[in-house]
Parts: sequence; C-alpha cells; structure tokens
Amino acid sequence: MTNPVPILLVEDNEIDVEIVERTFRKASIANPIFKAKDGVEAYDILRGKSSVEMALPCVMLVDINMPRMDGFDLLEKIREDKELCKNVAFMLTTSNRQEDITRAYDLNVAGYLMKDDINRIGEFLGDYLEVNHFPG
Repeated sequence: MTNPVPILLVEDNEIDVEIVERTFRKASIANPIFKAKDGVEAYDILRGKSSVEMALPCVMLVDINMPRMDGFDLLEKIREDKELCKNVAFMLTTSNRQEDITRAYDLNVAGYLMKDDINRIGEFLGDYLEVNHFPG
C-alpha cells in the first residue's frame, strides 16, 4: 500500500484511545491515526476546519456516547455530506443494544464492533486495510 488510508478514531475516553493504539501497534497497523474527542472535533477535522490535516477518504472508528456530538449525530452529518459520505465508518462501542446496532447500520456503517473484542478488531482492521481498495 503506497498511501495508507488514515484512521480517524473518534473517542472521548483516553484509556480506550490508548488501548486502540496499543492494539494497532500489536497488529502492525501502520496507517496514520488521528484522534477526535467528540463528533464536533471529528467533523471539523473531516471538513478541513481544524489545525489537523488529514487526507480523505479515511476509515473512522466512532464511539456512540460522547459529549457535544455523539457518534450517531456525527454519522448523520457525514452521510448527508456529498464530500464526506464515502468515508468508511465502523462503530466501536460497549453498547450491545439492538436499537443502537440497527441505527448504526441505518447510517451505513461498515461494521458494529464491540470494545470487548478489541484484540480481534486489531487483526480484522489490519487485514481490511491491507486488502481493501479505497477511492483515490
């Protein structure tokens, strides 16, 4: 892969951020990782209205429960935006509520991933990033 697609981790819990980063290192995921503490910060990064410069498209790992703008509200804004709607989103959450799973898939997530499975998620995303082809 010549230009690794960036990963945007949208997570307000610093411990979870550290766990994801450690898991990605263990899975040899070398893609650049950008972080946002909530949906507002993530949307600003995606729209280029932040000091963070990140190429698009990206793969997003989005938590549901966050301050200011939750994961669902973020995905709704992204899906309505013709420039951002091609970004790949995975929910990364502790919620196994069926209504959350359904709502996430209604917003065209590529997967609904449980934080309890973080080690397997690292392997899965490593393989996904290696074999998937993203638009230029």
